[in-house]
Amino acid sequence: MQTVEYAAGRLADVYGELSERTVLLWHGQQADARSSVRSLAELIAGHGLGVVAPDWNSSAADGGRADLLGSVHFTRERVDDPDGLVLAGWSMGGLAAAALTIQAEKAGVAFAHTVCLAGAFMVPDPIFNEVPATQLRQAAPSTPFTLLHGLADRVIPVSVAHDFAAALQGADWPVQVIELPADHGSIAGAAYDPVAGRYHFATDPVSLAVAADVAGLLADAGRADR
Repeated sequence: MQTVEYAAGRLADVYGELSERTVLLWHGQQADARSSVRSLAELIAGHGLGVVAPDWNSSAADGGRADLLGSVHFTRERVDDPDGLVLAGWSMGGLAAAALTIQAEKAGVAFAHTVCLAGAFMVPDPIFNEVPATQLRQAAPSTPFTLLHGLADRVIPVSVAHDFAAALQGADWPVQVIELPADHGSIAGAAYDPVAGRYHFATDPVSLAVAADVAGLLADAGRADR
């Protein structure tokens, strides 16, 4: 793993080789928490994919828009196939990934596959400040979605994933929902520290087992679109 500056003063961890199919992995709402997805990123890289895990700050004045879009452009400039990028995000990062995928043409980008982990699809996203499902009719269906959600998630219920999937299907977007025996953190290979009030990368066997399954599904998504 190497830590690089993807924009002025903004850091990202890079795993594996970006010349291979690459996953851009966005953490959740807490600021500058790229380390929270370290365990998952390492497991994804173990499948032979490159991974870029950037910091981003949802508390910034723009809601994190500049960070998120900056990380997209940074990654696209460094991979062999920019439109072959797999976009993945967890929680608020999953919401952002969904929103950017739906409005990819407007943003001048494209993705091979989008994978959302416990996505918070019921609230306005941090890039466009819109609820993603309300924008579906304004975009032509393109990138396939995979929505992963934990059955034990007490932060965002699994019904949110199914509701968003129904909206995608109604607009003819390709989507599948996969339910996992995970909570809100373990689905991203993370664990919550109630003392610090933050998620950190998990080290316990149960969470790592879930993260290994998620990494395998992400690897499958990357390979399926080649």
